[in-house]
Amino acid sequence: MKQIRTADRLDATVSIPGSKSVTHRYLVMAALAQGRSQLQNALWCADTRYTATALERMGAQIIHSSDAVEVVGTGGTLRSPSAPVFLENAGTSMRLLTAVACLSQGTCVLTGDERMHSRPIGELLNGLRPLGGMVESLEQEGYPPVKVDGGGLKGGRTEVDASRSSQFVSAILLAAPYAAQSVEVIVQGLVSRPYVDITLEGMSSFGVKADWVDAKTLRVGAPGSYLSGTYRVEGDSSSASYFWAAAAITGGKVTTLNLRRTSSQGDLALLQLLERMGCRVHWADNGVTVSGGPLRGIEVDMSDMPDMVPTLAITAAYAQGTTIIANVAHLRLKESDRLQTVAEGLQRMKIQVEEGEDGLLIRGGKPQGAMIAAHDDHRIAMSFAVAGLGTEGVRIDDESCVEKSFPQFWETLEQLYS
Repeated sequence: MKQIRTADRLDATVSIPGSKSVTHRYLVMAALAQGRSQLQNALWCADTRYTATALERMGAQIIHSSDAVEVVGTGGTLRSPSAPVFLENAGTSMRLLTAVACLSQGTCVLTGDERMHSRPIGELLNGLRPLGGMVESLEQEGYPPVKVDGGGLKGGRTEVDASRSSQFVSAILLAAPYAAQSVEVIVQGLVSRPYVDITLEGMSSFGVKADWVDAKTLRVGAPGSYLSGTYRVEGDSSSASYFWAAAAITGGKVTTLNLRRTSSQGDLALLQLLERMGCRVHWADNGVTVSGGPLRGIEVDMSDMPDMVPTLAITAAYAQGTTIIANVAHLRLKESDRLQTVAEGLQRMKIQVEEGEDGLLIRGGKPQGAMIAAHDDHRIAMSFAVAGLGTEGVRIDDESCVEKSFPQFWETLEQLYS
């Protein structure tokens, strides 16, 4: 259990670690490239370690140091792990690696914990099969564990239902350069499009041509390959969001470093929502400063940045009026059912909240201290920790779950008090 200390008006500067989303993608591309790559500022957390370990078992060499991650790639020729690859509840790892494993020389089984076995992957399997991917669910159809019989991808044209996760699209894109011929992906119902744009931006950096042909069609030239080299992972806007919210609810000022205004990370759009709620935002060359003010409720569609819902919901609890968060039904498929766990936590803090099928209605008020059940979900633990800065008596159970995406979170939070 972690007891959170309240803080008066903040005036702090914190450094934000590398992006988890970008690190996953760079690890995959460097592992498929020929030669040695250096990934500077890569995030080394529980989730990215699962991706790295799986790629090592497929033939890449990966060495982590305090300064960077060194990857010796395979040139796209992957071997098959001799035993099932366990990914716990790392959803990004499961989805990206399912497509990558199609490039292996034999059979690969990808599995995880109980929660992972309830997270959908059927849309990805259906998208890989027309491209030559030999993939199947081993237990319940459309869910992990999955078996991948490698041998490569032939390429061609496929359709992907991305209404529950953009990662189904990113996974196919990342493997596509190593197909026998070019790949076209027709995307239906895309949520969280910025994450696809992050994938495309990374592929371009690694020397592969991939882009939108029209509003629903992506094309990747193949056969091709990623280029090894030195790449820098930008700061993680998702991790920064907790410190922006800290400024908002305390009426203080927090500067987050290692971020760039021109980033493709969709979660940067939370800054615009905080401005609508009454905060002030100022960009500099290497970061952004958020200053809090009297907060007011807003109504917002958050389908493109679902990971920011817990952060915004906490902020809304301290705002005057009602906040409505809509179009995020896919949040129920994350590490926890985040609509349910956010609502549960706010109710424990005596905030009026209504949980809908695809969103939340939150009536701002005066939150009270409570024990918050994180449900082994890193984003629940971190967002409710922020509430503890503004409300006495907030405690987080199982605080170690932040290891999934932000191992230094608690140490970084302490910097706000200095």
